[in-house]
Amino acid sequence: MRRHRPLQPLLFAALIACTALPAAAQRDIRFESPQAPTSGTLVLAVPQVADGEARDGAFAQIDAASQGALSRAVAAAAFTGRADSQLDLPGIAGFDRVLLVGAGDGAPDARRIEDIGGHVGRFAARSKAPRIDVLWEGAEAGAATQLAFGAALGQYRFDKYRTTRGDDEPAAGQGELVVRSPAGAAAAQDWDGDWKAVAEGVKFARDLVTEPANAVWPEEFVARTRAAFAGKANVSIEVLDVPAMERLGMGSLLAVGQGSARPPRMLIVRYNGGARGEAPVAFVGKGITFDSGGLSLKPGENMWRMKYDMTGAASATGAVLALAGRRAPVNAVAVAALAENMPSGTASRPGDVVRTASGKTYEIISTDAEGRMVLVDALWYVQRQDNPRVIVDIATLTGAIVTALGNDYAGLFTRDDALAAQLTAAGEAAGEPLWRMPMHPGYGKMLESPIADMRNGGGRPGSGTAAHFIGEFIDAGRAWAHLDIAGMAWRDGNELSTTPAGASGYGVRLFDRFVRENYER
Repeated sequence: MRRHRPLQPLLFAALIACTALPAAAQRDIRFESPQAPTSGTLVLAVPQVADGEARDGAFAQIDAASQGALSRAVAAAAFTGRADSQLDLPGIAGFDRVLLVGAGDGAPDARRIEDIGGHVGRFAARSKAPRIDVLWEGAEAGAATQLAFGAALGQYRFDKYRTTRGDDEPAAGQGELVVRSPAGAAAAQDWDGDWKAVAEGVKFARDLVTEPANAVWPEEFVARTRAAFAGKANVSIEVLDVPAMERLGMGSLLAVGQGSARPPRMLIVRYNGGARGEAPVAFVGKGITFDSGGLSLKPGENMWRMKYDMTGAASATGAVLALAGRRAPVNAVAVAALAENMPSGTASRPGDVVRTASGKTYEIISTDAEGRMVLVDALWYVQRQDNPRVIVDIATLTGAIVTALGNDYAGLFTRDDALAAQLTAAGEAAGEPLWRMPMHPGYGKMLESPIADMRNGGGRPGSGTAAHFIGEFIDAGRAWAHLDIAGMAWRDGNELSTTPAGASGYGVRLFDRFVRENYER
């Protein structure tokens, strides 16, 4: 194991960190009564109506005060209020700007309200208005906080490394976002005590994933996690360094990190908000802070994307941050298996045989199949130390899952039908959908090795054999699922209302919903 750390790369990373601008400030979210303002910037959610059908409520009031200017603009644009539609009207009805966001037909459910909020947030991120009022007239329970949650997700920006020109104009995306609803200021209690924490968990994950690899490596991931959890009640953090992993026989995780000047780490965050001694829910994430492929070097095109090969670890940790932030009545643990996969004279080679902490051995067929390699030692550790009632691992694991499911679903692998149903339902409710994939017993034949217990790859389907490999390290009878999120971690040109282009933080909302619906009393 290479222990020395060359000075130049670390100095360069420190220089980047020191000269970077602060991350973009986001709008503060407040809650007030549903009375519509008469000036400034207003966002109005409007239900879908048939062409020519009259509207009531705030729309009708503003329209009347402007001598029908609003209805004329809607008619000219053929705006009906269809879900996800928008009409941006500058300088109308006495306002600097009015944005109409379609609420769709019928009573909107929580997911649609979040999407409406996402559109609001994306508009708010672009606007230089110091204050934006959002009017929601529906009486649905919790609607104001769901709208705010969507807005918090939609307004996400990462401008840390952009330089400014120092002009005198107000900065876009800063100031206040005021949600006006029948709940009034009382909605702030629900927001501050619950959904705000989930939004912060998503932001934490997105920030880590977006950072370049010269700013976040295993030790820095640990440092930022410590900072994020500072002051959170019922939280403990454990970190295994190289000597600790060597003592535990974690040859698999160490084999991935041994080619890098930056040593690997295993990070364990435990949140104990439930009954004393109750088995926790465990989320185990792949945390490859940069994946060159090792000696099985990846093609240069799009290799920059491999800075986000640690999305699983960021999302697992962000999910527990959300649980701790909202003081969820559950015990949970996040494990981040952190390493940088680099080629060098000390790197692992194809053909090497690795002994894992479990004692099982495997032959390396590709050093670019490193995600499963770091996960198996992490899974062994959490089973021995925490005896969780359920384990879900999450990883940007294979290109094969992208071929199969594109950017619409993450792949779900499990032999547990009840767990599959729970995760699928949670994904639908959270807006982070899953599609169950097969785990055929025959996949194991493709991983047979003539000199070790198995190989770390080979055969088709690649995502299925990867899941089978990981499953070999799960205790018999333990509830376990594997999520392959390779197509969901980053959005390019296919952003969603609550997920702007870039890092998605996929998994935080899913895991929070999974815990809410199945483990909180």
